[in-house]
Formats: sequence, C-alpha cells, structure tokens
Amino acid sequence: MIFSNDNIRRQDRLLDEERAMEIIKEGEYGVLSMQDAGGNGAYGVPINYVWDRGNSIYLHCAPAGRKLECIDKCPNVSFCIVGRTKVIPEKFTAAYESVILECTAHRSLHEAERMSALSLLLSKYSPNDKMRGIEYANKSFARTEIIRLDIEKISAKCKRTGL
Repeated sequence: MIFSNDNIRRQDRLLDEERAMEIIKEGEYGVLSMQDAGGNGAYGVPINYVWDRGNSIYLHCAPAGRKLECIDKCPNVSFCIVGRTKVIPEKFTAAYESVILECTAHRSLHEAERMSALSLLLSKYSPNDKMRGIEYANKSFARTEIIRLDIEKISAKCKRTGL
C-alpha cells in the first residue's frame, strides 16, 4: 500500500496521510467504481465498508449481482471515501475532504476470512448489538458474499475553506 499524492493536479489541496487514514477508518460509506461487465463504460455504487487497519477494505453484498459480474470481468477497482463537506453558497464553492483508493478486488474468500470481515462490519456499524449481529450473520452466511479490496495506492485531497 502506497500513499502518494503525486498525481493530484492541485498540489495546493493535498490532504496528509494521517487525516486520510482517519477518513478511511471513520467513513460511513464509499463509492466502489468498476468497469461494467458488459463493456458499456463504468459502474459505481455506494456501499458500506470496513477497513481492517492494514491493507484491506471489506464489503458485503448478495452472492450474485452486477457488482460481482464487474469484478469477475476486471478486478481493478477504485474506492472513494468522502470525509467532511460543506457547501459555501455565497462563495460558489464547497469545502471537502476525499480519499481515493486504487485496489484489486477479491471474492470467494475462505469462510474464516468472510466471518472475520462480518465481525469487523458489525463492530463498526452495530457495536451495541454485535452478539445479535453475529447470530444474524451465522443464519444468513450462505446468502452473503464478502469482497476484499487490497489497497494498492491511496491519494487524498481537500479544500479546507469553511470546514
């Protein structure tokens, strides 16, 4: 995993690595962008996620669908997480923070990794109901696919005016 803002055109709007990692950790959702499996351009979808605080992001979904078809066709994906934002109407602008992850997507993971990812997701989104969540995850395990995004590169950008 490489943090690099070298390719950001507006070098005056770089977001530092420490804040980028906070956004990855705390973000509620990200937008997964893929190549359309049918060759008809791009496909992007907002989705909840969890970061393992290492090199991987985990997503959960149904065991069939367009996302998985796209990943099977091309596992190279982009995942965008937006931090704080604020529209400043009187200045015709917005303040924002965003992180873009270039990743390789993997599916059909081993059961232990899938359950571990579900546990991480429950800790993030349902910390007060984790035990009930584990029971629910066990019952619906066969109907749940886990996607692991291995992070190759991270870049981050911001415009702080008004945040």
